[in-house]
Amino acid sequence: MEHQTDGTPEEHHRAGLALLDRGQGEEAFDHLSRAYLADPQNARYRSSYALALALVKGQFLGAAELARAAIRHEYHNPDLYLNLARIYLTFEFRAEAVRFLRRGLMVDPQHEPIIEALKGLGVRRRPPLRFLPRGHLLNRLIGRMQARLVRPLNPPSSDASRA
Repeated sequence: MEHQTDGTPEEHHRAGLALLDRGQGEEAFDHLSRAYLADPQNARYRSSYALALALVKGQFLGAAELARAAIRHEYHNPDLYLNLARIYLTFEFRAEAVRFLRRGLMVDPQHEPIIEALKGLGVRRRPPLRFLPRGHLLNRLIGRMQARLVRPLNPPSSDASRA
């Protein structure tokens, strides 16, 4: 693959994200570094560079701080919360990752990548009676009743899912 040295920061950013998605970490890091260094005040570039720093270079502290700084700069962008959550997940800090995914949903409740990430993590709702353990008989019974009440309101999208 040809090594692109010139181009706009946005072109490097897009190329870097595409390469990161394809698992070509070193090349992705190169492009995302170029975008970030060309415009270090751009929150998207900073956040994406931070993600590559974590995924490719294995640097947690620097990556997490850069990603948090990007969110402080552009707190209304749910993608930045997703990137920070991915950084935390990379280093197996699941609770923190879930916290940032939920914050991203507060910004955009319909953000599909965040919804999918939460589903992939198998995040459960809080127990109905929080002062009792999750496995307590009352929590299990109330939880089942709640599930039965909610299920008819959200039917499966196709008949195949019932089989």
